[in-house]
Amino acid sequence: MRRAAKRDLNEPEIIAALEAVGCDVLRATDVDLIVGRAGRNYLLEVKRVKRATESRIRPIQRRLRDTWHGQYAIVTTAQEALQAVGMVDER
Repeated sequence: MRRAAKRDLNEPEIIAALEAVGCDVLRATDVDLIVGRAGRNYLLEVKRVKRATESRIRPIQRRLRDTWHGQYAIVTTAQEALQAVGMVDER
């Protein structure tokens, strides 16, 4: 039996920011968030800033990052999430 994934504490803030600009957000398991915006889907893996290191990425997350042909990003803040879905320019 698979145990429930522990969610990162910054996830609610990220979800709120995405929803505030009109994105649809689904919480998932192998990737934290599936975000729909303007006919596109984005896979977002949420990590806390101190845990956003290569060693903290699970094998399934690494596989998705390395082989997924769509939009996939690892984000630690609401600003990074908004950038990942094209809502703000990278600066």
